[in-house]
Amino acid sequence: MSPVSRAAAAILVAVLAAGCDRLGATKSPFKAIDVTGAPLGGELRLTDHNGKARSLADFRGKVVLVNFGYTQCPDVCPTTLADLASAMKKLGPDASQVQVLFVTVDPKRDKPELLREYLPAFDKSFLGLYGDADATKKVESEFKIYAAERPGKTPDTYTVDHAAQTFVFDRQGKLRLVMGYGMAPDAIASDVRILLN
Repeated sequence: MSPVSRAAAAILVAVLAAGCDRLGATKSPFKAIDVTGAPLGGELRLTDHNGKARSLADFRGKVVLVNFGYTQCPDVCPTTLADLASAMKKLGPDASQVQVLFVTVDPKRDKPELLREYLPAFDKSFLGLYGDADATKKVESEFKIYAAERPGKTPDTYTVDHAAQTFVFDRQGKLRLVMGYGMAPDAIASDVRILLN
């Protein structure tokens, strides 16, 4: 089974474990996968790009979108962040009640100063989170996401294969949705509005 297939299987298992989308179940109002009650996520104890220790509890009262990636990602990460930024614009004033967290899966290269430059280029409210190798692995494990280095032509030009979904927490800090890569900004904004209201 490929790494991407393993990540997809883990999400599917979580959805089934949560009892979502069963035959005869009420149709979800969400466009993303409703994983309410799934055993995913955790405290997410990392440091933000301003040097402040953070956990999900810091953002209670807001809808929180957690995405994993790295600054040197050639396509998936910048596309996802651009889509999230576009969704924030569509939310208008309600965007102030939403927090996007970008968790680096490449702590060797993604130092705070780099994250501090990278994230605001998409939206000034976005926060980059990082930790040492152990803290990063712990968060990857709690969210059941796949991330692994792939060697490049030189030791510094490696890439990181990683899961591309975005995890969405409600105002009470409970995981509610998993948004797949490529979800349209209109759909993202629609789901976030439901959680805000």
